[in-house]
Amino acid sequence: MPIEFVGGLFPRNQLAQRAANASPRLDLDYLRDLARAHEHAGFDRVLIANGGGDPLFLAAHAAAHTERLGFMIAHRPGLVPPTVAARAFATLDQTTGGRIRLHTITGHAPEPGHGEFLLDKAERYARAGEYLEIIRRTWTSDQPFDYEGRFYRIEGGFSPVKPLQQPHVPISLGGSSDGAYQVAVQHTDLYALWAESLEDTSARIRKLHEVAAAAGKPAPRVSLSVRLIIGATEELAWKKARDIEAALKAGTATRGRIEQQGLSGGAERQLALAAKGEVHDKALFLGTSTAIGGGTDSTSLVGTPDTIVEALLAYHDIGVTTFLSRGYDPLYDAIDYGYQIIPAVREEVRRREQQRQAA
Repeated sequence: MPIEFVGGLFPRNQLAQRAANASPRLDLDYLRDLARAHEHAGFDRVLIANGGGDPLFLAAHAAAHTERLGFMIAHRPGLVPPTVAARAFATLDQTTGGRIRLHTITGHAPEPGHGEFLLDKAERYARAGEYLEIIRRTWTSDQPFDYEGRFYRIEGGFSPVKPLQQPHVPISLGGSSDGAYQVAVQHTDLYALWAESLEDTSARIRKLHEVAAAAGKPAPRVSLSVRLIIGATEELAWKKARDIEAALKAGTATRGRIEQQGLSGGAERQLALAAKGEVHDKALFLGTSTAIGGGTDSTSLVGTPDTIVEALLAYHDIGVTTFLSRGYDPLYDAIDYGYQIIPAVREEVRRREQQRQAA
């Protein structure tokens, strides 16, 4: 089973940006250096999330300063017409030499600040399905096409610019509701989960395969988002984790947490798991999640490099193929992951695969 590592690309330091006096200016030198650090560390690609600047433009800037690094670009259906988005992604795929992935973020709540008011989450996922269908048709159709759906009506949809990657730009999706499973199975090749216990993650993967089988579709590969907190000893790793937890709590208290219209399914699952205990399995730590009130990819694996490699391999054994791992000091953490984690996981996966082939 192939293994892939995805980091996180930001235009400023992850902990510094939680301070109340954080500068709104993009640090393009930091963005460049962080992209290069991930490339040299052996990451396959980096996620560029919404909120720190437009992901398409950040990817274009980082791509100009790297050679091989891929970009997983967060994109929310419904805020931009799908044919416009398709053309933008196709253009960027060509200008980067085929290094783009569209990562679909449907969200647990509407975005009224962007003029988006669709309250029902199931409806937003249904709209996301139509959106991705139109995007894929725009990427692959040689002729103008019409589309009539519940949410979109297209007459003569077409883009003269096609992706370099064939048959189209790969698509991934994050979410935990029933609608997310359906859209993932129908329209994506990678389904993204936040890290939970091995037992809960295994149940999520089984459900994904059941939904895919019922739809007569191949199941998407599975990505797991988890922070990695490394120490030379277990004691030092946990001290570092507690210091990060305290910094996150202080930052959240200083700037306040934006009120949300309810929690996402993933955030509810994080907080429910944390209520059972802050440490699960051997190394999964929920303190970094509860410190910010839950939500986002904020659960962590804590320990020595050997402990973290063992924990990642345990997730790989139950079906995870992609690890989306970013630290709380992104530049130095990316270097550490490339030195202490990524080569060890790749080598062990390769060794196990060779053993299976020999058997």
